[in-house]
Amino acid sequence: SPFPSYTFNGPNLSWDNRVGIFLEDHYYDNSDAAVVFKRVDFWTGQEKYIYHGNDGTSMPWNDTAQLNYLKPEVREAVIQTILHVARKFPIIRFDAAMTLAKRHYQRLWFPEPGSGGDIPSRAEHGLTKEQFDAAMPVEFWREVVDRVAQEAPDTLLLAEAFWLMEGYFVRTLGMHRVYNSAFMNMLRDEKNQEYRLVIKNTIEFDPEILKRYVNFMNNPDERTAVDQFGKGDKYFGVCAMLATLPGLPMFGHGQVEGFSEKYGMEYRRAYWDEIPDDYLVGRHEREIFPLLRKRYLFAEVRDFLLYDFYTVEGFVNEDVFAYSNRAGDERSLVIYHNKFASARGWIRISSAFLVKTGNGDEKILMQKTLGEGLGLHREGDYFVIFRDHITGLEYIRNCQELHEKGLYVELQAYKYHVFLDFREVKDNEWRQYAHLTDYLNGRGVPSIDEALKEIFLQSIHAPFRELVNAGQLRWLIEHRAGSPNHTPEKLEAVLDEVEGKARRLLGEIKDFTGGNGEVEPVARQIREETAALLRLPEVGSRHPKPGSPKYQKALKFLNAAGAEKEAQSLAGGDAALWGVLFGWVFVHRLGYMFDKESGQGYSRAWVDEWLLGKLLVQAFNDLGMSESQAWRAVTAIKLLITHQDWAETPSRTSLKLASYSALQNWLKDSDIQRFIGVNRYQGILWFNKEAFEEWLWWMFVAAVVCILVDSEAEEQIPQKISSAYSLVESLQKASKDSQYQVEFLLQSAAR
Repeated sequence: SPFPSYTFNGPNLSWDNRVGIFLEDHYYDNSDAAVVFKRVDFWTGQEKYIYHGNDGTSMPWNDTAQLNYLKPEVREAVIQTILHVARKFPIIRFDAAMTLAKRHYQRLWFPEPGSGGDIPSRAEHGLTKEQFDAAMPVEFWREVVDRVAQEAPDTLLLAEAFWLMEGYFVRTLGMHRVYNSAFMNMLRDEKNQEYRLVIKNTIEFDPEILKRYVNFMNNPDERTAVDQFGKGDKYFGVCAMLATLPGLPMFGHGQVEGFSEKYGMEYRRAYWDEIPDDYLVGRHEREIFPLLRKRYLFAEVRDFLLYDFYTVEGFVNEDVFAYSNRAGDERSLVIYHNKFASARGWIRISSAFLVKTGNGDEKILMQKTLGEGLGLHREGDYFVIFRDHITGLEYIRNCQELHEKGLYVELQAYKYHVFLDFREVKDNEWRQYAHLTDYLNGRGVPSIDEALKEIFLQSIHAPFRELVNAGQLRWLIEHRAGSPNHTPEKLEAVLDEVEGKARRLLGEIKDFTGGNGEVEPVARQIREETAALLRLPEVGSRHPKPGSPKYQKALKFLNAAGAEKEAQSLAGGDAALWGVLFGWVFVHRLGYMFDKESGQGYSRAWVDEWLLGKLLVQAFNDLGMSESQAWRAVTAIKLLITHQDWAETPSRTSLKLASYSALQNWLKDSDIQRFIGVNRYQGILWFNKEAFEEWLWWMFVAAVVCILVDSEAEEQIPQKISSAYSLVESLQKASKDSQYQVEFLLQSAAR
């Protein structure tokens, strides 16, 4: 035994009756960890003291025995064991592989005379450099790599190597992959300048080394990722780097789920009762997993470039990591700020990287601009559009500016961008992309194509916003019949303003399209329909017919359904109810400016093509609707435009035939199918009862407005409204008889 104070009176840990294995006694009271254990041969009585594995930096590994790699037969035995494993598994990880590199193996076990040695009692076993090299002439890991390449060529060899030996293991020893502990340690401790230097030194020496690194945020020997990096922006910023740097990203057990238990390789089960953090898992699914599916874009190093981030004062901010990469025609640019601070500055020029020229013997260092790194045109009439993976926003920049000035970026603490989907466009003679770039002034938008349309359509959008905005809609709602503001004088003022704004909008549309419509008659119709809407609550008093039960039921359905919608705040309540109706009145005649015969078709198409739906949604959002409610309201407007004439049937047409015809037309429209909730369950197509009732109400209101405006004689109005309501009743009965199955709905309407 190397030390007289060591005693070995503990239990025999051997599973073989011929041999005894005894740890040193101080191990059991946690007061010491011996460098050796005692081995007893019960057959001969011989005792030996064998060293535990030891890296010289901490306590020995008491569950291991150190092998003497100076003996060729030991090296061969270990190599045979590795080959045996390689024939069963495609990947082998070598734990603490750096301890078997020659210079460290000698330092630990056979220190040069005079060096003292790092492991107690080993100084007396020292060897000179010459003696050591004679006993181990070749690096052990070089032997392993070469033998595996010959005898098990499809095996991936992965080395855990610290002490700044990562590059040596892949460059000299030929290891396929090597742990990059610097990634975890330096980014955790925000030694950003040091880690940027690691990347710089690597790509200056040989960029290929970079893609052999295994980057990780935790492993079984380390604290958990959530313990080291938390669950906030810093974690996801570093994790985004993990997913987008060349090399191999490695996730630890429980990392995605946010588990906090630090486990060991000897664990057979978890000891803590933890459940996955749904927020953390969900954010991984949104931000990280899509990047992992594009690893082909990040894994290679041929086009990888690291950039310096220059502050507005002209200094390099070492806390910002910025790098680009390419794969075919795809490009990526990643920017992450690993500091609790704000950063503003420019990315323009890359760090130096090694390039092999000629036959590969000559090597030079080069730098590239951001424009060159992304492979962009230099001409000023080219622009590049790209998308931020995190926000989904698209950006546009002039290519020449990216070459000459770079990209200006502002980042708060631990925020990051991953820019993808780069595409170049060439400007046209009207310089639309140049105007758009100036107009956005660096801002991101959901869609550059839509933003370009918005500029192109500004002459129409401006008067449309004047007519359709939250303030205007509230003002109209406040002046409907039954409200305190509803007086004949105020009503005329309201209608004058609506007609004037409609006239300006229609005039711009006519000029824009070069259509053949007449502005004044259409503006007048919009005025009359607006008046009909505002007077809707008093239809019964303005057009009485007390002797008609059908008419009274129709009025009750009109007013009761509307009141119910307002009370239930369906799709936004009162404001949404009237917002949809006014939106329909203001939009459904716009197409008549282009063509008198096909006006409705153009009106519906322009809601999407001219982004009028987007403007309506903005107005409805300002009225208090949610995004989904607002888009459902826009869908209702589009459907009202298309099917507003549903109740116009010849007097001799039977009620059943009219009901069947209306249903048939509706069910051909995929938007109506979605609106009424058509869905397949257990092989049957169903529709939603409440949604179908809502749809009937909208259709009835549209019919009533058209009747109020188009009827030549007021005495005809009650009869026409009653006829339209008869259709509604017929369709309500068909809905009930169908048991809300689409297949039986048409059949029920025809019976």
